[in-house]
Parts: sequence; structure tokens; C-alpha cells
Amino acid sequence: MYISLRDRPKTGAPAPPRTKHKVSSVVVTLGVVSLMTDISSEAVAAILPLYVTAALGLTTIAYGFIDGLMQGASALVRIAGGWAADRGDHPKWVAVAGYGLSMVTRAGLLIASGFAAITALVAIDRVGKGIRTAPRDAMITTASDPAHLGRSFGVHRTLDTIGAALGPLLAFVVLWAIPDGYTTVFVLSLGCAVIGFALLALLVPDLRPRRQAAASAPADGSKPAGRPFSWRSVAEPKLRRLLVVAGVLGLLTIGDGFIYLALQSRDGFATKWFPLLYVGTNLVYLALAIPVGRLADRVGRARVLVLGHLSLLAAYLCAGTASGMAGLTIATLVLLGVFYAATDGVLAALAGQLADTSVRAAAIGTAQTVVAVTRMVASAAFGVLWYGLGRSPAMLLVAALLAVAVPVCFLALRGLDTARPVPGGVGA
Repeated sequence: MYISLRDRPKTGAPAPPRTKHKVSSVVVTLGVVSLMTDISSEAVAAILPLYVTAALGLTTIAYGFIDGLMQGASALVRIAGGWAADRGDHPKWVAVAGYGLSMVTRAGLLIASGFAAITALVAIDRVGKGIRTAPRDAMITTASDPAHLGRSFGVHRTLDTIGAALGPLLAFVVLWAIPDGYTTVFVLSLGCAVIGFALLALLVPDLRPRRQAAASAPADGSKPAGRPFSWRSVAEPKLRRLLVVAGVLGLLTIGDGFIYLALQSRDGFATKWFPLLYVGTNLVYLALAIPVGRLADRVGRARVLVLGHLSLLAAYLCAGTASGMAGLTIATLVLLGVFYAATDGVLAALAGQLADTSVRAAAIGTAQTVVAVTRMVASAAFGVLWYGLGRSPAMLLVAALLAVAVPVCFLALRGLDTARPVPGGVGA
């Protein structure tokens, strides 16, 4: 493990060298926190599309609204969470607030009844996610070797994805044993959320990026000792280009729930198998998060981010076809896993790479906000498209638009891959 920032000397003396191929204990601990929290959130998310459209009997327009909230409600506070972390130089405690808010909503699900109450709790939970995400990713960036930042995010996302796979699997087991066991899922979800919150509050050190930058600055003043927070640093040209591209691609990224509903509608498999679709995607993501993170470090994070959307395009084509072959269903889940491995942690790593230390959390939060808002719009719009055009035409229309956007966005991000290549190649 790397020596954590908490253990480094607070003088101007150089920090102990990091072991080249290791990952910080801070990153691993944050990964375990995310693992437990994702078991909690994904167990609920895995039953939500089916619950809304089958148990409650609502239309795809209604689900599009809820899915839009899940995608975009966090956007309302992601920038604020990043700003608070940078401004106070205490990203940990901002993250604690976000995880705590989501934990409280798990308890609320046990007593809520009706569409309005559940929708409100989903929105509040996503706000908690928005508060915590940028400070957490800023801590990962601070604790990591810059040359291996993609790998660090890959390790974190791997642990995160283990939780994302176990959550739907947990929901599947409960619904298999108890066909109407939604309350049982909510109870187990609450327990996992409490464990994740406790791990963060008790075990993760209070990393302070600006203080660390000042402590490591040479005494002769040859290196600036951490600039004060300024929104102008977030609006630098390279970051603006990244935000525009992330927004364009986000507008063409519909929620996973729609893709899974398309598969279920086409293939007609039993509803109890529905949560396993999430498991399939997350297992692929789990297998690829670290290798793709290494690839991004090697060949360029901007390239991997944009080209990863080709996998999403292929998933749309597989889900939109009229054929009900099992092979196409499996291929869809694999392609979605590849897409998330190439985009989720890579976006945060790229934003953290381009941003100054003083605005790192705000820059990551801004990029994630752009993606969340545009995906919220995409989900709501796709619900209307499905309702008006039907499953297959709507899916193929979005695929065609994405096919046009990918090469344009690839050209727009040329020059952003300025990080030095990792010696030894992808598998180093």
C-alpha cells in the first residue's frame, strides 16, 4: 500500500516514495465503503423498474420520470459538494454528509407507501449521492500516484462494482424466496448503508489537498503552495471542452432500466429474473474496471472515454433488434459492462488530471453534474420516444444519433491526453 497522506510529514521535506504498482490504502477503504453502499442502493434500484411498471402498473413515461430523477437529482448538488470540499479543504466530512443522507432514506423506504413518497425518497437518496461523489473522487486523486490514477480509479470502481453486482443478486434471492418481499429488500439495504457509513466515518483519514500541497512545496518558493479556490480554474479551456463532450454524450445515454425493460419485453422471461440483468452488467464491469483503467493510463483517458461509447452504441443495436436470441441478451449485458468500465472512473480521472489541486473536487463534480443532468433529460425523453414510437424504433434512433456523435467528440478531445505513458504497457 502507499503511505497515506495522514502519515506523511507535514514539513517541506519530501514525502516517502510510493511503491509504483501499489494502490493507496485510502483508495481501498473508500472502495469498501462504496461496495457496501452500492449493495444498499443497487438492491433497491434493481427492483424499481419492475416495481413501477408491473407492481404499480404505471407507464414507461412514469418510469422515465423516476429514472430521470435517479440519473439527474444528484446533479443539483454535485457542484455544491465539490465546492464545499474544496472551499473548506475537508472532502471527507462533505462525503460523510452525503453518505449519511442516503442512509436515512433507506430507513424512509420502510415506512413510505405510494408513488409520490417513493419518488421523493429516491430523489433525496440521489442528492446524497451527489454530495458525496466529487469529494470521494477528489480523495482518491489526492491519495494516488498521478501516473497511475486510472488504475486507482479502476481499483475503486472494481470494489464499487462488486457491491453493484451483489445488490441486484441480493434482491433476486429475496424475491425468489418471497415473491412480494420488497420490505425485506429495504431492511437489508438499510443495514448495508449503515456499515458503509460507519467505515467512512471511522477509518478514512481526513485528507486535505490544499494543506498537503502547501506542505510539499519547496522552501525556496519555486513551486506554488496551493492556489486558493477560484471558479475560474474550473472554467479553463481544456475542462470546458471535456464538459461539452460529456454533455453531448450524456444526452445520448439512456438509463439501463430502459435497456433491461426492452430485453424483458422482447424475450418475455419471468419477472423474477429481472434483477439478474443488473448482475450480468456489473460482473463484466467488475472484470474490466482495472484493465481498462490501466489502458486509459497508457493510451489516453480522453480516447478511452469517447471510444467506450461505441460499446453503448452496440448495446442499443442488440436491445433494439426484433430477434429474441439469448446470445443478443448476453451480448447487451457485456457491452454495457464494457461501456461503464471505459467511462465511469475514466471521466473522474480525466477531470482530476486536468484540474488544479485547489478546484479538483469542484471540477470532478462539475463533469459528473453535466453527465447526470444530460442523462436525466435523455431518460425522460426516451420514455416519451418509447411510448410514441415503440421499443425498437426508439432504440435504433438513439443508436443512429450516437453513431454520429462519437467521431465528432473524439476529434473535439484531441490534445487532452497529456499524461505521460505508464512504463511497461497496459499490463504493467
